Amino acid sequence: MPPMPMVSQVFVRGIYPCRTFRRGILIANYSPTRCCSSTNSSEFGRSWQRLRNSSVGRYVRSLEWTPLPLGIGFALLAVLQWRHIRKRAHEIHPGHVEDWEITCYRMLPLRVLSRAWGWALDCPLPVWARTPILSAYASTFGCNLSEASQSDLCSYRSLAEFFTRSLKDGCRPIDAVQSLVSPADGKVLNFGRVDTCQVEQVKGVTYSLETFLGPPVWKKVNPSSVGVNKDGSKLEEKAEESKMPKSLLCKKDNFLYQCVIYLAPGDYHRFHSPVDWKVTFRRHFQGELLSVNPRIAKWIPNLFSLNERAVYVGTWEHGFFSFTAVGATNVGSIKIYCDKTLHTNEWKWKLNRSEDKFLEPSNGEGYFIKKGDPFGEFNLGSTVVLLFEAPPDFNFSIMPGQVVKVGEPLHCSCRSSEKSS
Repeated sequence: MPPMPMVSQVFVRGIYPCRTFRRGILIANYSPTRCCSSTNSSEFGRSWQRLRNSSVGRYVRSLEWTPLPLGIGFALLAVLQWRHIRKRAHEIHPGHVEDWEITCYRMLPLRVLSRAWGWALDCPLPVWARTPILSAYASTFGCNLSEASQSDLCSYRSLAEFFTRSLKDGCRPIDAVQSLVSPADGKVLNFGRVDTCQVEQVKGVTYSLETFLGPPVWKKVNPSSVGVNKDGSKLEEKAEESKMPKSLLCKKDNFLYQCVIYLAPGDYHRFHSPVDWKVTFRRHFQGELLSVNPRIAKWIPNLFSLNERAVYVGTWEHGFFSFTAVGATNVGSIKIYCDKTLHTNEWKWKLNRSEDKFLEPSNGEGYFIKKGDPFGEFNLGSTVVLLFEAPPDFNFSIMPGQVVKVGEPLHCSCRSSEKSS
């Protein structure tokens, strides 16, 4: 029997990337006679030979080790770490997360996955596979197929057509009393008055308003909001965080408010205009495509400021109004019906790059959109952020975590609105 090789030699043969080796190499080349005493060496050797010649020994010697590609190993580590983070999301306090965990999460190829997912959604489905696939998705995520304008699942040529399906007329009545209604079907994550530049995306976790909207180049200078010296010259206003909300207002006595609505994968994926307003400006941020699931939003600060988003700015009856569609993992594609030039989830992009555009139709005064009119759609569930100006007596009529539908009122009547009407 040949002498036993060094242990280091066995392991070196095992991890060498250009070769494969048998699991039984250690069993085949190992000689127990060097490790046993001279009195029982012969008996132990015969037992070892019987073990080698048994069916178990032959099976072990037949197995081969094949080195795995390096990418699979990293992918496995990423999956394990992601599962660990998801588990910790239920245990940690909001915002208490390590920076390196967020960095690792941002390093995942989420844009590539979203592009691949978008390609898969647009692939035509065979007629025989449409009903089982779409019905399985509907039952998994709780889609209400009775509300769809096309109840026959075979009429949807792809998953993308099913996700962006329209509803029957009258399924979403628009409230005629209140001026602000829900723009989408979803869950209310947060709402309230905005007094500083740090705005809550969920309870206890904030995002930067200045980073989220960018510089207000769309706004004309309001004389009432700019200080004036005795000689009539304007004072230079410092860019302080506390002044950011006030700088957006058209009337100095009003306040800035926000409302965040999360669209789950099973919700109606189209969104509508929440108010009667005139859209004059669009800013497209080409950012990340991180998940906007409420569980993730609890531990990633500035999540909305990191993700790709399309910000639409205009005015309504009380002044400033903005509607922001936030992209997410597998939801990079955002479509706005009045803006055909918007292209999201592109292959070539630069982090934190933004593109500005003034929307000027034939009349040159922006697009006027009525409350409840179709405004756009997501390829899958995502988030809508409303930031708007309103009087001090503006009161929301919703609760955090409440499920809302398109057209349902989000607030109670304002006394100032009643007087103006």
